Amino acid sequence: MPRGARLDAPGTLHHVIIRGIERGSIVIDDSDRIWFFERMGLLAKETGTSIYAFALMTNHAHLLIKSGPTGISAFMRKLLTGYAQYFNRRHKRIGHLFQNRYKSIICQEEAYFDKLIAYIHLNPLRAGIVHNFEELSVYKWSGHAVLMGTIRYDWMDSDYVLQFFGSREGQAKQAYAEFLEFEAGIDREQELTGGGLVRSHGGWSQVQSMRKKGAKSMSDERILGDDAFVREVLSEAEERVGLQLTADERSCLLNEAIRKACGEAGVSEAFLRSGSRSGMMSSIRKKLALQFVNEYGLSLAETARKLGVATNTVSYMLRKR
Repeated sequence: MPRGARLDAPGTLHHVIIRGIERGSIVIDDSDRIWFFERMGLLAKETGTSIYAFALMTNHAHLLIKSGPTGISAFMRKLLTGYAQYFNRRHKRIGHLFQNRYKSIICQEEAYFDKLIAYIHLNPLRAGIVHNFEELSVYKWSGHAVLMGTIRYDWMDSDYVLQFFGSREGQAKQAYAEFLEFEAGIDREQELTGGGLVRSHGGWSQVQSMRKKGAKSMSDERILGDDAFVREVLSEAEERVGLQLTADERSCLLNEAIRKACGEAGVSEAFLRSGSRSGMMSSIRKKLALQFVNEYGLSLAETARKLGVATNTVSYMLRKR
């Protein structure tokens, strides 16, 4: 089954999960971590992206972010592409650093915001990187220390997070810390990152109960929220039609986009796929690459095959906006 297109409306809350390819490390030392954070902070300000929680682990990372006016695609692409280039240069390696597509889950803020904050910030403790809450409170590579006031990153919107726990800063920090300790005893892995039905209804027990009753509900792998929220997100998404597309139907749409672009430019499709850079070919390919990646959710490699160019050429096109 083809992957669904990204749901990327501005102002949407996303839980983003980034993983190293073949479970490999994405950071080696503190210099890598600092570079990752500096780039993330600069891009957050540049794109109007709000960062509410983060945990940078050895071979993966979690972010809780709200997209800016242009959505999260440009933010994530610039973050991961730029960091991968830095990492490969510094560590004298070649090839992909991250899995092909980061995982992005749209989240229902009212129901899940506090649980996601806790889930993400508990990662270092659950992984054994720190051994207690005291160590977590001074651990520099998770947003918990920022909320507790022991570390400062001006690109993290800690005020927005703390307002969920209280109107006064001291009270909010205490309530947050108590909530984190409570959540440490609960396993929410399946609820917050599992399949669409599981995420939408709070675990397999709820799903099984619904099925016994014969109840039907909307779910989607890309969304964490109840039935009404899932329906609302899908109804507002411009790419909703993508949910009904088979691989053949999507291929037809891609081919039609190519035919239209070539017809408007007065060139043949064969010429487009020939790799020629003459005339308007570069701008035509760039326009199509943006459409294929952002609207149809194609990988860079799939897009490159459709346009008759190398994958790194598509990556370059998308970076030069």
